[in-house]
Amino acid sequence: MATERELSDFLVQVERRAFKQAAFAVRDDHAALDVVQDAMMKLAEKYGDRPADELPLLFQRILQNAIRDYFRRHKVRAMWTTLMSSFSTNHDGDEQDPLETLEVESDSNYFENPSKQLDRQQTLAVIEDALKELPARQREAFLLRYWEDMDVAETAEAMGCSEGSVKTHCSRATHALAAILKKKGVQL
Repeated sequence: MATERELSDFLVQVERRAFKQAAFAVRDDHAALDVVQDAMMKLAEKYGDRPADELPLLFQRILQNAIRDYFRRHKVRAMWTTLMSSFSTNHDGDEQDPLETLEVESDSNYFENPSKQLDRQQTLAVIEDALKELPARQREAFLLRYWEDMDVAETAEAMGCSEGSVKTHCSRATHALAAILKKKGVQL
């Protein structure tokens, strides 16, 4: 059974990667924060008493389901918003999330040459944009396999598909990414 400390440490460890994964899926940073928060709360409430080694797969499965739930809710809201928009006026609120202004620094390259840091940031931005162009299942498989460092079986379990499907999605994703990045002049 996972202790509160192990659960807390696990959630801190996966927080940023889960946000990136959700942001790539839903393409909205605010919604991605909500999705990750919902997934973390569900893990803590429903599965916090599970052994610590089960938490990564449980969390990935919960996160993927939360992303799917977001799209279901978004579809219904979009329909009602469209129908009701003719009855309301547009009010622009300029609220800003203070978390958006925080810069994340990595201790490993803190003293690195600024031009290399800029090159790395620009390359990562191009890669993130390229990931957004992938179909959802390919993006999901790619992120789980290569960013979350899951093996094929774990990825298949998290995605709810066969191992062969994971391999196919990953292969197609890497070929598509390579083509997109080559067009944009990125040499890895």
